[in-house]
This record gives sequence, C-alpha cells and structure tokens, in this order.
Amino acid sequence: MKLSYKLYPFQQATEGKKSVGDIIILHGLFGSSKNWVTVAKTLSAFGSVYTLDQRNHGDSPHSDEHSIPLMADDLEEFLTDHKIQNPILLGHSMGGLVAMHFDFTHPGVLKELIIQDIAPRSYPFAYENEIQSMSFPLQGFSSRTDIDAEMTKYLPDTFIRQFLQMSLDRMDSGEYRWKLNVAGLNHARRVFESIFSESVSSVTKTLFLIGGKSEYITKDDLVLIEKKFPNLLMKIIPDGGHYIHFTHQKEYLQILGEEFSLIS
Repeated sequence: MKLSYKLYPFQQATEGKKSVGDIIILHGLFGSSKNWVTVAKTLSAFGSVYTLDQRNHGDSPHSDEHSIPLMADDLEEFLTDHKIQNPILLGHSMGGLVAMHFDFTHPGVLKELIIQDIAPRSYPFAYENEIQSMSFPLQGFSSRTDIDAEMTKYLPDTFIRQFLQMSLDRMDSGEYRWKLNVAGLNHARRVFESIFSESVSSVTKTLFLIGGKSEYITKDDLVLIEKKFPNLLMKIIPDGGHYIHFTHQKEYLQILGEEFSLIS
C-alpha cells in the first residue's frame, strides 16, 4: 500500500554538522502524521524526518484488512519506494508495535529503533468508547462544537476527543467526515493480539521512552523489554502517561536530542 507522508528535510543548524540519516515516525491508533509536526520539525535538526500516515489513518488509503504485519509490509514498501536505507525508526503505541515487528523480521535493517510507551506483547482492543464516539452519522452537523457535544455522550475525556478530532475533516460541501476508516478499525479488534513469538529478539540499538504513569507498561513489561532488546537504553518520564510526546514534550525532545547527538 502506498502511504501518505510528510517530509521535513534536514535543517543544518550548525555548519559542518552531519545528518544522522533518515528518521521515520509511525503514529498510534486513531492518530496521523498531524500529531507529530512539532516533534518532526525539531528532529529535522538531526536528519530528514518522514511522518507516515498508516493504512486506514490520515490521508493514506483505506482497507478492510488492518494488522501489524500488514502495516510492517507497508513500511517496507515505503522504504523501498523512497530508497531509504538504515533509517532510525520511531514508533508510538500501535506504531511502536509495527516498528518492533519490522525490526524483528528485518534484522540489521534499522540504524536505531525508538519505541514510545508500548511493549512487545498482545494488548486488548479497549477502545469501545472511542469507536462509538465516531460512529454516529455526521450528516446535519454544521460545526465541530456540535460534533464534540455529541461525542461527549460516548467519550467524556476531553483530551482524547480533541485527539480524535484531529482526524475530522470538513469537505467542500460543508459536511464533515472522518479521515479514519472507523468501520474498518472497528472490525480489526484483534489487531494487537498474537503479534510476537516468544523466541524473537532484536539486535538493533534501541531506546524505549516510557511514561511512568502509563497504563500501557507494567513491571512485567519492563522485564520483557530488557529480554527482547539486549542493546537497550530505557528512559522513563516519571509523571508522563501514554502521550508523552505531547504532554511532556520538552522532556521528551530533550531525551531524543541527547540521543541523536550521540549518533554518528
């Protein structure tokens, strides 16, 4: 599948400073490249940054099939089409699962792997409220405020509603639509199950960025991560949750900046 993407070319801030190479960012479930503009612009001081819209998200095509292996195949196709070799791959949540699956199945391809707040295991599809909040007909709604009010009936969390609404698009007709393939994602409820075998491990230099208060990472996950990624650096933002690239952006970017400064 040909994925939509945004490119942030390498901006040489210091004369003589070399690029670390190409950086690929993979968003999480219900997200898109739009969620990563600030991070991408900042990281372009170190190398060219590609923010991808994964299948069924953003401006990328919709499909009835939605799985981690298929998204890893989409990534492989993207790298081939753009002649990208040895990229640095940053994945958040669903994007992190895709990134880990790609790394496990393509040893030696990545220059470095960066995973944000997800572990190499199965997860339940615990997004019923999110799906319901995007499943009512949008015909007749004339403003985002009215749509938000209807969404609130299913999803009281303002932060998550605003996150979802980044994929709400107003057409030339004045009507609204979801860029997300809501029905397709709803039918892919086993997308996070049975992804990784117990025997797989990584040879890639890996950085894990974790929110200390995240519900996505348990103590057992920390042990599992150390087992699967022997060439590991782990950084925990103590007060952070699942969206540390947004809620704790300064600390997040500082960690990445320090890491990229060490890459030659």
